Amino acid sequence: MSAPSDSLRARKKAKTRATIREQAMRLIEEQGYAATTVEQIAEASEISPSTFFRYFPTKEAAILVDDVDAVLVHAIRAQPAEFQAVEAILRAVHEVFSNMSPETWEFERRRQALALGVPELRARIMHQMTDAIDLVAEAIAERAGLPADDFSARVTAGAAVGAMLAVLPSNRVLTDGMTLHDYHRLEKALTLLQDGLPLG
Repeated sequence: MSAPSDSLRARKKAKTRATIREQAMRLIEEQGYAATTVEQIAEASEISPSTFFRYFPTKEAAILVDDVDAVLVHAIRAQPAEFQAVEAILRAVHEVFSNMSPETWEFERRRQALALGVPELRARIMHQMTDAIDLVAEAIAERAGLPADDFSARVTAGAAVGAMLAVLPSNRVLTDGMTLHDYHRLEKALTLLQDGLPLG
């Protein structure tokens, strides 16, 4: 019998990864973050704990890893060269979130509700903002033919990520996760930044 093709292996790995994340979220929603163990998540996912760690280094990573980030950065890089940095980010945000499936929306809503609603996870997700700035800055610099650590690209990325972060935290978001309305507000924040932050 021939070995599985690379595409089949990739699909199986993606399915296992998705199952782990779904079971992690379900268990944490049902019994709380502290009470949920890697062993329980692995058992619910019908894998061994060692297999869990091949996909995620920690329990918190199963919730905190943001798959949308990589898609968004790819979309920023793919924007036409004539667009300035903030417009490229704005167009990428619109492209990614307007094409998101209902299933992905629901997954992200639940994931964000957990990540922002559990104190241990919320502290970590705020720290991840630095990583997001790094990713966006590199994409901006690459589009402009600048070094990855270019100061202006990093400042622009920090301003964009800060504008996005400013419109998201609220008691409702902490309870329900983010909705399509929140992402429209996110686009509005980026538009304000693009326009020079006029008041009113």
